Amino acid sequence: MSTPIGLGPTPPEVPADELAVASSVPESQGRLIWRRFIGNKVAVASIVILLAIILFSFSAIGIGPIPGWWKFGFKELNEQVNGGDPTLSLVPQFLGGNGVSLGEHPFGQDRIGKDYFAMTMRGIQNSALVMVVLGLIATVVGVVVGAVAGYYRGTVDAVLMRITDVFIVIPALVIGSVVGHWFGSLGAPVLAIMLGFFSWMGIARLVRGEFLSLREREFVEAARVAGASDARIIFKHILPNAMGVVIVSATLIMASAILLETALSFLGYGIRSPDVSLGLLISSNQSAFQTRPWLFWWPGAFIVSLALLVNFVGDGLRDAFDPRHRRFKLSKMRETRTEPELKP
Repeated sequence: MSTPIGLGPTPPEVPADELAVASSVPESQGRLIWRRFIGNKVAVASIVILLAIILFSFSAIGIGPIPGWWKFGFKELNEQVNGGDPTLSLVPQFLGGNGVSLGEHPFGQDRIGKDYFAMTMRGIQNSALVMVVLGLIATVVGVVVGAVAGYYRGTVDAVLMRITDVFIVIPALVIGSVVGHWFGSLGAPVLAIMLGFFSWMGIARLVRGEFLSLREREFVEAARVAGASDARIIFKHILPNAMGVVIVSATLIMASAILLETALSFLGYGIRSPDVSLGLLISSNQSAFQTRPWLFWWPGAFIVSLALLVNFVGDGLRDAFDPRHRRFKLSKMRETRTEPELKP
C-alpha cells in the first residue's frame, strides 16, 4: 500500500512525562532549595511569626532615639491601675466578656508600677539582639576554624581540634557565667559578642567534616591545577558547597543563644537592671509566683515561642538543604505505623 502524498510515517508516541522532562529547564541548586523550603508550611509559618514578633517589639517601644507607638517606657514608673492586674480583654461582649481591648496596661504592672507590656517588649528586643549577634559571631569564627582545619589537615588540624576540644568540654553555662560576670553590665550587644567567641565549637567540627570530604573533589583539584590560591579555594570553591551545613548550624546556635541568655539573666550573670531581659523578668518576680502569676506567663511564653520558632526554621532549612533527611524521617514514621500481620 502506498503512503498518501504529503504524509510521512506516523512518529512514535512520546510519553507525556518524557515530554515534560525534555521541555523543562533545569533548576539551579539555590532555586531548588528555596522551593523545598517554601513547600515546608511549618517552617514558613514559623519564620513569618518570628519576624512578626521581633518587628512588633521594636515598633511598640522603639529603640534608642526612635520612639515607638506604645505610650509607656520600660523604665517609666506609673500609678498602678486595677491593682497591677492585666487589663487585656479578649472575650467579646456577646460572649459575656468585656470586649476585645488592650486597656491601660495589657500585661499588667510589676510591684512598683512599671508597665509589663513595655518591659516584655524590651526583653524580646534583647533576646533577638543576642540571638542574631551571638549567632553571627559564632558562625564566622566556627567557619574559619573548621575550614582551615579541614583544608590543611595534618598539624594544623590537630592543633585547632585540640583547642576546640578544650572549649567544648566546658559547659556553656559555666563559660557564660564567667563572661556574664565581666561583661553583663555593659549591655546586650557586648554580652552577645563575648558569648559568641565561646560558642563556635560545634559548627567548627561540622564545617571541618564537610571540608575534609569536599577537598578531595574534582573541582578542587581543577582549581589547584589552575593556580588558585588556598584562600580562593577555601572561600570561593569549597565554602559555597558547605553553606547548607553552615546555615542550618547557625539557626541551631541562635535557638541555643536565646535559652543561654535567659538562663544567665535568671542567675544574675546576664543583662542587668535597669535594662530588661526575659530571663531577668522571671528572676525578679520569683516571690510573686503565687499571687501574680502573669508576671511569669508573658516572659515565659515568649521565651518558649522564640526558641521553638527558631528550631522549626532550622528544621525546615535542614530538610531543604538535605532532602534525604526528610525522606529518612518519613520512612521511619511509616515503619513505626505499619505493623506486620501475625500469621497463625
